[in-house]
Amino acid sequence: MELIFQTLLLVFLLGGMIFFPTVVAPAVFTSLEKNQAGLFLRKLFPNYYGFIIILSGFASVLDGLKNPVFLICVGILLSTLMVRQFLMPMINRWRDAEISGDLKAKKKFKTAHRLTVVLNIAQMCGIIYAIHVNISHF
Repeated sequence: MELIFQTLLLVFLLGGMIFFPTVVAPAVFTSLEKNQAGLFLRKLFPNYYGFIIILSGFASVLDGLKNPVFLICVGILLSTLMVRQFLMPMINRWRDAEISGDLKAKKKFKTAHRLTVVLNIAQMCGIIYAIHVNISHF
């Protein structure tokens, strides 16, 4: 039963992780002015990362170290926690400095933003693999 619940959590997590950058963020940028959109997304991102942290945490404890899904979930939890608590504040500072004309901050912002995108894609790949592992055990 835990395996089924864990798999459902992972599917829900993957859906949320796909929905946010493909539906929410574009809708925000097409509905609001660029500056307002950026400020609005700054308010949403902590919640998005919190969603990932909570669901990957619940999914990890349902596994009980029985298969690689535990390590994938813990890896997602820890990497998202690092992004939310450390990298995101730096990204916001670099973006503010970029808007003020700091070209070095612009490069740092772009690099860090790309890192978060690549990490997010890697996390989604990990979730897909974890779902595959679980489904193969049904």
